[in-house]
Amino acid sequence: MSEPQTNTSDEPALQVHARIVDVDANAWDRLANPDPATFNPFVAHAFLKALEDTAAVGEGTGWHPRHLTLVEEGRVTAAMPLYAKTHSQGEFVFDHAWADAMHRAGKRYYPKLQCAVPFTPVPGPRLLVEGGDEAAERRDLLVAGALHVAREMDCSSLHVTFAGEPEWRALGDQGFLLRTGQQFHFTNPGYRNFDDFLATLASRKRKTLKRERAEAVASGLTIRHVRGRDITEADWDAFFAFYMDTGARKWGRPYLNRHFFSALGAALPDACLLIFAERDGRPIAGALNLVGGDCLYGRYWGAIEHHPFLHFEVCYYQAIEAAIALGLSRVEAGAQGEHKLARGYSPVTTHSAHFMFDAGLRKAVAHYLDHERSVIEEANAELQALTPYRKGPVQD
Repeated sequence: MSEPQTNTSDEPALQVHARIVDVDANAWDRLANPDPATFNPFVAHAFLKALEDTAAVGEGTGWHPRHLTLVEEGRVTAAMPLYAKTHSQGEFVFDHAWADAMHRAGKRYYPKLQCAVPFTPVPGPRLLVEGGDEAAERRDLLVAGALHVAREMDCSSLHVTFAGEPEWRALGDQGFLLRTGQQFHFTNPGYRNFDDFLATLASRKRKTLKRERAEAVASGLTIRHVRGRDITEADWDAFFAFYMDTGARKWGRPYLNRHFFSALGAALPDACLLIFAERDGRPIAGALNLVGGDCLYGRYWGAIEHHPFLHFEVCYYQAIEAAIALGLSRVEAGAQGEHKLARGYSPVTTHSAHFMFDAGLRKAVAHYLDHERSVIEEANAELQALTPYRKGPVQD
């Protein structure tokens, strides 16, 4: 694939970076997380750098960094986390059928250009733009620049996945095809404790949750939360064994290596929260969560012993307890999973946008997405009616 040229004039310049370290960390983070109250750890410079430093992305992975920045008078005013992709793995917005259609037509789908956080189905900002009167113009320049990069690199398409809804709508205005998806998130309206949450559930659902929590630890297991610099290398070793077990069963080959988790813990210590289930002080199951400004993000889980409801306890109920204790407004528990519905997690819509350069593919995908969006909207409305929350006064 050919490399795009960098503009070197005194006018606003779009620059392509093969390493995130080539972008000043403070400049990137000023755009990615301008408000600490809504800090999203996944778009932080340190998170993306940890992926690159530990070779989770880069040569041989099919994720080739091509981060884009807009520079005005020596100042970075907009940026995109951008990757040239040679496959569709680790994205969680599935386009394999589109690739197959291109292949059957005798055309090439890869490489494609992907604006995303690798291996991370977490909604958040993707078009990182400085605010102010010129924000919309900068956003449009950034997107036009990304499309130019895609053409120069002979990519079939440009994809922006798990974008914020305002970004998504703006991309639609620029000719992108709009796609929606479904996740399940827990909302904390200001609960003081887990019992406050339980009081909002229908009686039967409340009793079910209490029973599941009791059965999860009935064999004598204890739960331990460890965060930040209190996390030891032994903790990461234990968690990584769980991650590898789950990854081998779900993906065949896990995306992340052991070095990544140590790098993450060193770079973003306050964002890391491990929740372990232990037997006699030895971890037998665990989940990694990242703490944002207003959200707890559940990411990875695994176990070496299997007990009924332990997954729900460690990943969902303990996450709710942690979010309440930390004063966070929601828990995002990852991709898919209607089983989360009965545990207090409600359906939400996720957003992605796609630009196809091939007219035939664009027409077919547009037709498909029109139908898919209506199906997801109807499904979310139906599932919302099935949440465990009571519709009237509590009755025990």
